[in-house]
Amino acid sequence: MRKTLKRLAALGMAAAMVFSMTGCSSGNKKTSTTGSSKEATAGSTGDTKTASGESVTLKITWWGGQGRHDYTQKLLDLYTKSHPNVKFEAIPSGWDGYFDKLATQAASGSMPDLVQMDYLYITTYAKNNSLADLQPFIDDGTINISKVDEKLLNTGKIDGKMTGLVLASSYLSMGYNPDVLAAAGVAEPDSTWTWEDFITMSKTIKEKTGKYGLSNGPVDDTNFFNYWVRQRGESLFSEDKKSIGYADDKIFSDYIQMWADQMKEGIIPNPDEYAAIQALGQEAGPVVTGDGAMLSEWNNYASKVSSVNDKIKMVTPPLLADSQVKGLWLKPGMFFSVAETSKVKKEAAEFINWFVNSEEANDLIMAERGTPVSSDIREHMISSGKLTVQQKAMFEDLEKALVLCGETPDPDPVGMSEVNEAFKNSAYSAFYGQITPEEAAAKFRKDADAILSRGN
Repeated sequence: MRKTLKRLAALGMAAAMVFSMTGCSSGNKKTSTTGSSKEATAGSTGDTKTASGESVTLKITWWGGQGRHDYTQKLLDLYTKSHPNVKFEAIPSGWDGYFDKLATQAASGSMPDLVQMDYLYITTYAKNNSLADLQPFIDDGTINISKVDEKLLNTGKIDGKMTGLVLASSYLSMGYNPDVLAAAGVAEPDSTWTWEDFITMSKTIKEKTGKYGLSNGPVDDTNFFNYWVRQRGESLFSEDKKSIGYADDKIFSDYIQMWADQMKEGIIPNPDEYAAIQALGQEAGPVVTGDGAMLSEWNNYASKVSSVNDKIKMVTPPLLADSQVKGLWLKPGMFFSVAETSKVKKEAAEFINWFVNSEEANDLIMAERGTPVSSDIREHMISSGKLTVQQKAMFEDLEKALVLCGETPDPDPVGMSEVNEAFKNSAYSAFYGQITPEEAAAKFRKDADAILSRGN
C-alpha cells in the first residue's frame, strides 16, 4: 500500500507535465466524442454500431482473479462479434500492483482507454484530470442510466464531472449462522433490529453456547464506524475532506467502549484472538464453521462462502433506536472510467453501456463483480433461474435495503488507507488498555486530521 501511495504522489507531481502535453496536442487529436454517426440510444443493449463505423482498438485494463480474466475475455470476444469494427487490447492484472502500474501510465499519458477503477482511488485520478467526463455520453443517450439508482450513480461524480460509471453495488450487512442462533434459542434478526437487540443477542449466544456473538474485528477499517457516525446524522469527513467531519468525540469513544465491554466478557474476540481467526481465512472463519454467530461484512458474503456453508444468511446492520436517520448507503463495487487521453471515448462509452445494460453480457458476468446496478438486469437475473439461492437472496435483499439507505458518501479522500490504519491503531490502544476510549478518540482525530490536511 505504501508503494501505491508513493506512485500516486508521483502521479500528482507528474500531472502538470502530462496535462501540458495533452493540452498542446489536443487540437491535433481527432477524438470520437464529436462523432455524429449513429449513436447508441437510451434503450440500447449494445447492438448499434460505434460512432464512426471505422475500425478501432480499445485498450482495456482490469484487476481480478483468473475466473474474472476468463469471462471478461469472453465478453470482449462477444462484443467484437456484434461490433466487428471494435477490437480490444486486454490488459488483465491482479490487485497487487494494479494501481502502481496505472499511476505510471497516467503520469506518462499512456493510460488504457477503459480502466476498471476503485472507489479508494477514483478521487486521486479525477483530481489529476486523468479521467474523462462521461456526462456528455449520458446526456446524448450513449450510456443509459435510467435504471440505475441516482445516489449510486452519483458516486462517480467528482468536482461536477462523471469520472466513472458504477458497475456494481454493495452495502454493509451482518452475516449470521442460523444454526448457532437456534442453539442459543435466539430468533433470527430482521431489518428492524437495534444495537440493543444485537448486544442482548450476543450476550445470550455467549452464555448459552460459549461461542462468539460477533466473530470479526469491528475496527479493521472505518466502514462500520462510518455507519455508526451516519446514524447520528454526522459525516465521517468534513466537506473539504481535510479533517474529521463530526464535532463530538463521544461518537468515537462510545463506539470503542461498546466493543471493549464485549471483549471483556468474551462476547467478541480481543485483538490477539482475532489475529488467530484472520489466519484461518474467510472460508474457515467462525461463522462458517459454526464456532461464531455473526460478523460484519458486505452483502455478498453468504454468496462468497456458499461453497463451504450454504446456510449463512445476511441482514442489514442494527438500527439506532428511536432514530429515523438512514445510516446505510449503497457502496459502489467498482467503476469503468475512460482515460482523458483516449482518442476513442465514444466507443469506450458504448462498451460501458453494453456492459451495464446488456442481458447477454450479464449472463456471462453472473454478478461476479457485485450486484448489477441496473434494476432491469437484476430482475432478468432473478427470473433467469441461473442464480444460486444465495445470489438470488442477495439481489432480492437489495430492494429491501434501499429503503434504509441514505445518500452515498463521497469517494474516499486521498490518504484513506492511512486513515484506516490510524483508526485501527487508536482503537487497539484502547482495547489493550493502554489509553482510554476518550484518549483514543482524541488520538484518532489528531492523526486523521494530519493525514487528510496533507493529502486533500
